Amino acid sequence: MPTERIYVVDRIEANIAVLVDEAGSETLVPLKRFRNPLREGSVIRVPVDSKANPQWGDGAVDEAETQKRKQEAEDILRSLRRRDPRGDVEL
Repeated sequence: MPTERIYVVDRIEANIAVLVDEAGSETLVPLKRFRNPLREGSVIRVPVDSKANPQWGDGAVDEAETQKRKQEAEDILRSLRRRDPRGDVEL
């Protein structure tokens, strides 16, 4: 059984973090459940208990993975811009 789950903060709406897991499923979690501040686009690692329940308060931002994914997205955008003759591709 996994000891943690990985989520990406898709967006923050009011006081709710909309998280997307590796399978693409969304989970809504109140921001107050987290000890550390979250930002959109951050990758977070959340430990799970023996019943696979996420322990949101112990979740932590994985800065290295966040930067890696951000760079990958920027590389894709740069590639799309090179193929777009009008140059109007925006992210």
